[in-house]
Amino acid sequence: MSSTFMESPNLLFTSESVTEGHPDKICDQISDAILDACLDADPRSRVACESAVKTGFVLLLGEITTKSQLNYDEIVRKVVNEIGYNDSAIGFDGNTCGVQVAIAKQSQDIARGVNHALEERYGEVTDEEVEMIGAGDQGMMFGFACNETDTLMPIPIHLAHNLARRLAEVRKAGILPWVRPDGKTQVTIEYCYGKPARVDTVLISTQHSPEVGEDEIRDDITEQVIMPVLPSEMVDERLKIFINPTGRFVVGGPLGDAGVTGRKIIVDTYGGIARHGGGGFSGKDATKVDRSGAYAARWVAKHIVAAGLADRCEIQVAYAIGVAHPLSVNIETFGTGRIPDEEILDLINEHFDLRPGAIIRDLGLRRPIFRPTATYGHFGRDDIDLPWERLDRLEAIRMAVGSVEKIN
Repeated sequence: MSSTFMESPNLLFTSESVTEGHPDKICDQISDAILDACLDADPRSRVACESAVKTGFVLLLGEITTKSQLNYDEIVRKVVNEIGYNDSAIGFDGNTCGVQVAIAKQSQDIARGVNHALEERYGEVTDEEVEMIGAGDQGMMFGFACNETDTLMPIPIHLAHNLARRLAEVRKAGILPWVRPDGKTQVTIEYCYGKPARVDTVLISTQHSPEVGEDEIRDDITEQVIMPVLPSEMVDERLKIFINPTGRFVVGGPLGDAGVTGRKIIVDTYGGIARHGGGGFSGKDATKVDRSGAYAARWVAKHIVAAGLADRCEIQVAYAIGVAHPLSVNIETFGTGRIPDEEILDLINEHFDLRPGAIIRDLGLRRPIFRPTATYGHFGRDDIDLPWERLDRLEAIRMAVGSVEKIN
């Protein structure tokens, strides 16, 4: 996000989402189902599980160290069938697809740094309240929040997710029985000086049964999916709608395209309106800061916006493998902060412990809560209870801000 975004009277910004039947999202759901199964039996499991799908075939690969005894084949088939791919006539069948497993244990070199952080190994820090876990990898993670929606998410990705979720609802409820599991949504919002003004364009591509015609698809998707989701105050006569622009989308899912875990990282986060560190989430336990660090950064950013300290807030956290303390924490409020960013950063350091062990403790990340996040975004969810979306430290921050203002 640049200063131009906040200064332009009519800037367009677009975000997309995908349904649970999209090939990449099939993989994310499989990987997170494996993670949840591991954590259910062994909360200290170390999991880095990737998946890949193509016609009639699922491949699991990665590193897992766990006391769990898992039937990988059964988990994969259950996920694929629940998504709706349970018949070879629609291109993929969880009952008959091939499943190949290539899973090893976590490298001892990595485990050494995760089990005992550098600070503990060299006697630099002792902390009885927090397990001294070292970060499972190096990298930088971003969290973001803004006041465009009640969920403190950017409105383009918020609406794109809601459209994708509605597309799944009309399929599963039989409202539009010709809809099949694969689909994509896209929303373009016109901003005026950084504020969302209107919905400019909606694009929906949905897999469908072969007998339904283009006119029926267009009319039904507009009536049953698009209009119930869009906020009426942001819709005008200039709204542009595109539905299945190629004219046909029968071949979908793994039959139409290969899928891989972690390829929808912008869909999973903020729709491109905030920066991204590059690491995927699904299939990774919370010692991997790609996941836990990004969750914590969102948790922090959401508190800053909810406390009224800024209209928009982006947090960057950086880690070194095997080291517990972040290498850096950076804040950007894009000129919307009500107190200096340096003072906000002081509040963050006072109220949030961003070491991996502390994040795991404070957000309860050793539990099997991850598969629902593999579709429709990891942030801004009001349909599931996610600990990094809670504002459990809001009052403490507000009280601290009051003290800062009195001092100033």
